Amino acid sequence: MDIKELVSFYVNDFAETLDVSFRIEGDEDDVIREDQIELTEMDVFGYDFSKKPTIEYYDDEEDEDEFDFEDDVDVDDYQVISFLNEYYSIYDDKLPEATFF
Repeated sequence: MDIKELVSFYVNDFAETLDVSFRIEGDEDDVIREDQIELTEMDVFGYDFSKKPTIEYYDDEEDEDEFDFEDDVDVDDYQVISFLNEYYSIYDDKLPEATFF
């Protein structure tokens, strides 16, 4: 089982999930597989796609420290596909069924 095509992915920090749509080898173009994987599962495999909190410190007493999230998380399709291939090779029973779309 290998991921043939990553249709979409979204790191949902609020729900703490990786929302993915993809096709595996052997899937036709008119089907899709969709899954939500908890971000904690990715940590087990050594991947981290979540936005990191950053703290900015100021020397001026009038300004308060800011707590913000990075706008861009540098995640590419290759990293997501690599994680999914590892994840589903170990947890093949969690592979979602193909549905027509």
